[in-house]
Amino acid sequence: MTSKTQGYIFALLAITIFSLQDAISKHLATAYPPIFVTMIRYWAFALFTIILAAKMRGGIKATARTKRPLLQVTRGVLLAVQVVLAITCFAMIGLARSQAIFSATPILIALLAMPILGERVGWRRWAAIGAGLFGVLLILKPEGEFFDVKLLLAVISCFNFAFYVIATRLVSRDDSSMTSFFYTGVVGGVTMTLVGPFYWSWMSSGDWVWMALVCVTSISSHYFLIRAYDVLDAAAVQPLTYLSLVYASVIGMAVYDETLSLNTIIGSIIVVAAGIFTVWREHVVGSRATAAN
Repeated sequence: MTSKTQGYIFALLAITIFSLQDAISKHLATAYPPIFVTMIRYWAFALFTIILAAKMRGGIKATARTKRPLLQVTRGVLLAVQVVLAITCFAMIGLARSQAIFSATPILIALLAMPILGERVGWRRWAAIGAGLFGVLLILKPEGEFFDVKLLLAVISCFNFAFYVIATRLVSRDDSSMTSFFYTGVVGGVTMTLVGPFYWSWMSSGDWVWMALVCVTSISSHYFLIRAYDVLDAAAVQPLTYLSLVYASVIGMAVYDETLSLNTIIGSIIVVAAGIFTVWREHVVGSRATAAN
């Protein structure tokens, strides 16, 4: 088995486990505050990042050394907020529809990369961005007389994650991926520990089993994602992440009796197609720039 094949297997495992984690998080968030669920999940994640950093060359001290401390802290806080928002969306909006809106994230990243990162976007990516935003509008289209304001929470979550990715791109110019991963876990863990205790809830023994599964899936999914990025670039992994929408739709309908409207299905297809094209085009432009240098 080639290293690239292993990379794809690791990516598929990570995406599959992330989807299971989302489904369990939805179950817990219907009975407990999403901030509380996120805090417990982050405790396990932070412990994992610390153990991983300790095993790296130079240990925790070397891994924690950063040239962009403020940006690293900002990233960690943004992702912690993102997890809370996502879990809240799963509970309030549903897995399938939430993931359908989240699929627009690569399009928003391309849009925000222009003013923040100074990236140039040609007419092809502009067309993909326009198509993707149209797809999102289809997903958001009211099915009755009134617009469901809860859907705006998923849109806010989308923008929040896009800013997190932009911040990650900025910090990657100076820090290693392991350093960024360390701050993601530790800063997120500290952030949730400062807020989460105010939302503490006593869980039943059965739900603690589900919470333990959330922690296990959080650690294993991130581990497999790290292994995938060891041999694959982001352009290869990103299209596979759209499997999350398929998983969410299947689990949402089979387990949680969710339904998908025609607008949501058509909009999702448009958003996914536009997102894959945007990522592919960005990879092509980046490869040409690297070759020119």
